[in-house]
Amino acid sequence: MTTQVIVVNGGSSAGKSEIVRHLQAVLPRPWLAFGVDSLIEAMPRSMQASDTGIEFAPDGGVNVGPEFMALQSAWMEGIATMARAGAGVIIDDVFLGGAGTQQRWRRVLDGLDVLWVGVRCDSAVAAERERSRGDRVPGMAAAQAQVVHEGVVYDVEVDTTRTTSPACAQIIADHVRRSGDDSRSPHQI
Repeated sequence: MTTQVIVVNGGSSAGKSEIVRHLQAVLPRPWLAFGVDSLIEAMPRSMQASDTGIEFAPDGGVNVGPEFMALQSAWMEGIATMARAGAGVIIDDVFLGGAGTQQRWRRVLDGLDVLWVGVRCDSAVAAERERSRGDRVPGMAAAQAQVVHEGVVYDVEVDTTRTTSPACAQIIADHVRRSGDDSRSPHQI
C-alpha cells in the first residue's frame, strides 16, 4: 500500500514546518500540507485567549478547551476526507496530549496508510531557535520538547539538533518511497 498521509509530530521550534516544506519539494507527487498553526490562525481571535479555546501561558504552557477540541476534531475529519479523496496529505502537528493525541488521529485516519514521523530536537537548541524567531511564547519549546512524544509510536524519527531539515526530509521521503513493501520497522537518525 502507498502512503496516503504523513503525520509529523514535534514540539515548538523543533523544525517540523521546515521539514514539511522540504518534504513537499522532494516527494515524487504533490502533497498538501496542513499545520496546527494554520488551524489556530483560522479560529476567531476570541478563542485564542479563552479557557474554552486555546490559551498560551506566559511560561510557554498551552491549554486547550472544549471549543478548541470541537473545531480541531472537525479540522481533523476534513483532512482525513481529503486523503480519502486521493490527495497526499502531510500533517504538521504538536501532540500536546502525547499518545492521546495520536489516538485521536488514528481514529480519524482509520483505513488510510499513515506514516508516523517524530521530529525531535534538544530542548536547549529548540529554545535558542524560539528566542531567535521572536514570534513564540518563551518557554514553549522547552515545555514541549519531550511531552509531545510521550507514549507516541513512530515509523520514523529524525532529530534536527544536528541534522538539517533537507536531510531529515530526505530520510522521510525515502521511507515513503519504500512504503509499498512490508518493511515498516522504525528508522531513526
